[in-house]
Amino acid sequence: MSQGPRSGLAAVSSALLAMSRHLEVRDVLKTIVASARELLGAQYAALGVPDDHGGFAQFVVDGVSDEQWKAIGPLPRQHGILAAMLQEAEVERLADVRKDPRFEGWPSAHPDMSDFLGLPIRDGDEVIGALFLANKNCPKPEGSCGFTQEDEELLSILAQHAAIALTNARLYERSRELTIAEERSRLAHELHDAVSQKLFSLRLTAQAAAALIDRDPSRAKGELHQVAALAAEAADELRAAVVELRPAALDEDGLVATLRTQIQVLDRAHTARVTFAGRGVKALPSAQEEAVLRVAQEALHNALRHSGAEHVDVTLDRRGSGAVLRVTDDGNGFDPKAIRRAGRHLGLVSMRDRASGVGGTLTVESAPGKGTTIEMEAPGG
Repeated sequence: MSQGPRSGLAAVSSALLAMSRHLEVRDVLKTIVASARELLGAQYAALGVPDDHGGFAQFVVDGVSDEQWKAIGPLPRQHGILAAMLQEAEVERLADVRKDPRFEGWPSAHPDMSDFLGLPIRDGDEVIGALFLANKNCPKPEGSCGFTQEDEELLSILAQHAAIALTNARLYERSRELTIAEERSRLAHELHDAVSQKLFSLRLTAQAAAALIDRDPSRAKGELHQVAALAAEAADELRAAVVELRPAALDEDGLVATLRTQIQVLDRAHTARVTFAGRGVKALPSAQEEAVLRVAQEALHNALRHSGAEHVDVTLDRRGSGAVLRVTDDGNGFDPKAIRRAGRHLGLVSMRDRASGVGGTLTVESAPGKGTTIEMEAPGG
């Protein structure tokens, strides 16, 4: 008996620690589901977060392999027992879920389940998800459920923590949306001040050249030279305006959190798996943090748009008082010796300039068919 409570406390503690370490709710939910399955001795566990269209926005499982999950097919709809937990907000503890009148079957590749324990996840009066377990790993007398009242109480604790994680994630996403809107407004203002007058002059000069082209070709030629000069100045000012805009998220969240958030967005937006790990990095001077972020963005853009990679791994590690950024992909790779072609196509010159501009270094390791690793070392303050 003494071993059980220690195991339970460790599992609950693991879920709480994960919640405090991650901004991405899916990582937290995975830990909660895995903890629940291990703690209650179940073969399967899952946690579903409903969307507004009768399905699930997120559905995290544990005990099912990736191959099984792919074979099962699309995320489940809200029907049967799942719908009951979401709509009626009642705990469900069943000896055999297949014999319940609300059971509507499952896909052919779905694992067979019998005894079942499910709880709604509440935020106040709102049901925001469902946490459930199946197939208790224990001897079960005929017609009885392996899950106990004690299991139900313990799962209820985890469901409460899941509610906290989901609520925090919603608040975080709303905060990010506001930050993005503010950054767009700031960018529009900067671009208007820096470039709009130049573009206005460019348009007037081009109109003058068009009017002179037939009656005074010599003057028209001079106006066209002026058009070229104004276009070059506008491009320089546009580039300067964009480069000088320090991302607002860096000031608010710091480099590690900003990178993590952007990579999570890229992971959701692309078919390639994009991961991030930050280890022991302290705050860097403003210029260094921005340079690291810009190099990471450029390297990620290359990997996701040009390399054909299936996996892109980003790490940011502490090195002395500074940091080392590493972006590795398993894509097509290229020949780094072909520096002019590669530099023009992959933005390597720009990344090297950013690294050297803050006293750092940039190295590139790649070969055709071998993927690419881009590493930037940035000094600290």
